[in-house]
This record gives sequence, C-alpha cells and structure tokens, in this order.
Amino acid sequence: MTTETSIDIDAAWTAFETRDRAQDGRFVVAVRTTGIYCKPSCPARHPRRENVAFYRDPAAAREAGFRACLRCKPDEVGRDRVAVANAVALLEAAEEAIPLDELAAEVGYAPHHFHRLFKRATGVTPAAYFRGLRATRVAEALKQEASVTNAIYEAGYSAPSRFYEGGAKRLGMTPSAWRQGGAGATVRWAIADTSLGKLLIAATDKGLCRVAFDEDAIDLARHFPKAEIVPGGAALAELAARVVAKVESPERDQNLPIDVQGTAFQEAVWQALRAIPAGETRSYAELAALAGSPKAVRAVGSACGANHIAVVIPCHRAQRSDGSLGGYAYGVDRKAVLLNREGVK
Repeated sequence: MTTETSIDIDAAWTAFETRDRAQDGRFVVAVRTTGIYCKPSCPARHPRRENVAFYRDPAAAREAGFRACLRCKPDEVGRDRVAVANAVALLEAAEEAIPLDELAAEVGYAPHHFHRLFKRATGVTPAAYFRGLRATRVAEALKQEASVTNAIYEAGYSAPSRFYEGGAKRLGMTPSAWRQGGAGATVRWAIADTSLGKLLIAATDKGLCRVAFDEDAIDLARHFPKAEIVPGGAALAELAARVVAKVESPERDQNLPIDVQGTAFQEAVWQALRAIPAGETRSYAELAALAGSPKAVRAVGSACGANHIAVVIPCHRAQRSDGSLGGYAYGVDRKAVLLNREGVK
C-alpha cells in the first residue's frame, strides 16, 4: 500500500489547502474522521491537519478502508483524462467539426460539463481545438499546393469562404503570404537590454512573433525569410518596454498580444504554459496531460523548444518530473533566474 511515506506531505497539504486542481490525480486526501477520501481540489470544508492522511491513488485509500467523496468524485480524475484524450483523438480524425453534444456523448459526459473539463485540460474549447487543427492543416497544405483554393479544400473546408471566416485570421497573414514563407507580412524588431542579456523583440501588427535572447535581425530573417523585416522604432517601443518589464518581473501579468502558430498540440501546450500561475511549475508529464495527450511527454519538450516568444509563453515553468530544471533554449542559468524571480526555489 502506498501511503504518505512516498509523498511530500507539506507540499500535498499546501495543495489541499489551496485546492490546487493541477494536483488532482497525483494523490488523494483521506479524512480519518469521516472515512472518505477526496481529490486535492475538493470544495468541501477542510478537516484539521491531524485528521488527514495522503495516499498516492484511490486504490490505496480504498485498501486502507476509506470510501470516495460523493462531492468531488476523486475516482473520476483518471476517467476525465481518458475522456479528454479520446475526444482529442476523435477531433483529430474528424473531417468536419463534431457538435459538442455528440462529442460529449461519445466519451460519456454531459455537454456543458465536458466543455468545462476539456477547456480546463487543454486550455481551449473543443471547437477552438478543432479550428486549430483545421488551420494547421491549411498551413501544411499551403506549403504543398500550388493553388490556395486547393489547399483550403485539402484541409477539409467545404468552401473557401468558410476558411476566410476564421482560418485566415488565425494564421495572422493571408493564405498566399503563408504559402510564400511570409511574403507580404511586415515584422518590426528591436534589441533591448535586460538584466539577462540582449533580447530580440519582434512583432507583426497582430502581436509578438519572436522574443529571444542572444538573437538579432539576421536570426529574425531566418525565421521569416520572405517577410519585410524593418526596425521597430516608435511603433514598437511601448510593446518592447512591456516585454522587458516581463523579463525583469516575470510574475507580472502583462497580457501581451501574440502572433504565433504551431501544430494543434504545440498550441495546446503553449496555452497550458500560459495558464500556469507565476511562482508555480508543471512537469512535462503534467503538461502532456493538460494538452490532451498524456503519453506525449517528449513532444511537450519539443513544443517548449518550438516556442517563439520567450518568457511571454513561459516555457521556463516546465520542469522534469523529478523536480530538476530540464532544458531551456536560452540556458538553464537564465531559466533558474526567471523561476527565482517568481519565487520558485
């Protein structure tokens, strides 16, 4: 039986006290005075610390004689994750958008409940996830097809007008510009001094498209080979100042606009990263689960490496399951400083 001996009790109690949803599924909390066990985020009134025991999983708690809480339903945490993973698989295989009620029915949930569950796990709604898949397919097809219209049909749209209603806006540039490697797009850039070194800051009219340490305009041109690369000047000054403030005080929520694209999975990981509160970290395994693909732990590392905007999408908050820092594109020393500034020791 797995009990408190393999659990960081202080951390578990803190998670229980703060009702930390991110810890659901990592352990359960058993209450000796009631004989029930709960997930960490249970909304019920908290018992006294001396009346609590922690178990690694529900099976261990049941073996010790406890029964599941009827309010927070701790046994369903694993079921929830499986349901989200199954829904993601259905969406990825679908040619057309699946209505919420049908998708929820396929995985055995009520529509409104599953809508909240899916968004909490992936950072986006089922409809937004499918739109992301569609737009990614268009982006890939545009690289192969000579005709923009053919690419739109290849991605599964019933007509070009359906793509222009939403897909083109998401890509951040016209389909032709995307197919031609960014031709026609304007990217403004600046180099800012920060306490962590020189920082390249670049943005389109929509938002930040590149934030990177130790890079310059030549590096930027490699990322956007056919875009018009111009000095930012006054047009970029205010946004650049906000980015620098984010580097110096990464715990501050700057709500910065972004213009980046990736695969549906990468964007789900980036959404999950942006949802991590300052001062907290998540393991690559936790991020994989939040992105709807619990087994894709290595792919999470690749998604972090593909992040175009350092600090703004805080991939420095991703760590290995053993608590070690893991990698960081701009050096683990910078990663450690950023985490330290947020209060992570």
